[in-house]
Amino acid sequence: MQSTRSTRLLSLARRFVHTRTAAQSTRNSKGMGSGAEFTSGKEQTTHFGFQTVRESEKEQKVHEVFEQVANSYDVMNDAMSLGIHRLWKDVFVERLGPTHGMRLLDMAGGTGDITFRYLRYLNNQPNPQQRPSHVTVSDINQHMLNVGEERAKRLGLTTDQLSNCTVAWQCADAEKLPFPDASFTAYTIAFGIRNCTHVDKVLSEAYRVLQPGGRFMCLEFSHLTNETMQWLYDQYSFQVIPPMGQLLAGQWQAYQYLVESIRRFPKQEQFKQMIEQAGFDQVSYENLTFGVVSIHSGFKL
Repeated sequence: MQSTRSTRLLSLARRFVHTRTAAQSTRNSKGMGSGAEFTSGKEQTTHFGFQTVRESEKEQKVHEVFEQVANSYDVMNDAMSLGIHRLWKDVFVERLGPTHGMRLLDMAGGTGDITFRYLRYLNNQPNPQQRPSHVTVSDINQHMLNVGEERAKRLGLTTDQLSNCTVAWQCADAEKLPFPDASFTAYTIAFGIRNCTHVDKVLSEAYRVLQPGGRFMCLEFSHLTNETMQWLYDQYSFQVIPPMGQLLAGQWQAYQYLVESIRRFPKQEQFKQMIEQAGFDQVSYENLTFGVVSIHSGFKL
C-alpha cells in the first residue's frame, strides 16, 4: 500500500515538474533582458521559486512556507539530505571557530541548529579568563523561533543553564535588522539567505551590524560543478523531495518551493561578487559534497 502510494506521488511529481518547467520557459522567453519585471502598477517583481510575484508578496509567501514546515523542519532535513546536513553544519561551525568573548548573530537561526553547535563548541574550549560570550538567534518567523527555544530548553542550552554565555531569541527581518551598528563580532546565516527578497540588503545589513574585524559566514545550497551530477541531483530534488514532503510532513508545495528556490540562487562566483560588493574583504567559498552546498566567508576590515 505504501509502495503504491509512493509510486503515485512520484508520478504526480514528474508531471508537476514538467508543467512547471514549461511554464518557466514561457516566462523566461517573455521576460525583459535584465531579468527585471514590473506589474501593471509598476511595482517590481521577484521570484518565489519558479513563480514571478510582486516584491511585496514574497515575504508573506516565504513566511507561510516556514510556518507550515516549522514543526517538521528538522525531520525533513534529515530525510532530504540523508542526514548529511548535520555534517555540513558541523563543518560550518568548525570553519567559524568560535572563541570565548564572541558575539554572534545567527540570522535565519530558527530551530537553533547553528546556535547549539556554537554553544557546544564553546563549552569544549577552556575559558580560564571567564570571558562572556553571546549569541542572538534571529529569524523572521516566530514559529521557527518557538521551535528553537523549546529545543534549547530540552538540551539545557539556555542562558540560565549555561555559564559565561547568554542566548537571546529575537524575531527580525534580515533586510532591516533592529540592532545598532557594530553590535556583533560574527554573523552566520545557514540555508536562509536564498529566501530573502533583496539579498544585497541582507549583505549590507550584515556588514553594518558587524564590528571591524568581524566575520560574515553563509552556508547555502549551491550548484554542482559536474553537469552529470547536477542533472542527477535535479532529478532527485524535483521528483523525490516534494513527494517526500507530502509523505512525512503533509506539505508538497512548501518543499516544491524549497527545491525551486535552490535552483534560483546565484552560483558560487556570482554570490562571492555580491558579498564583495557589500564591502567585505578576503571573500572566499568552499564547496561541500561536490557543490551541493557552499560555505561563503568574508571579513569586515
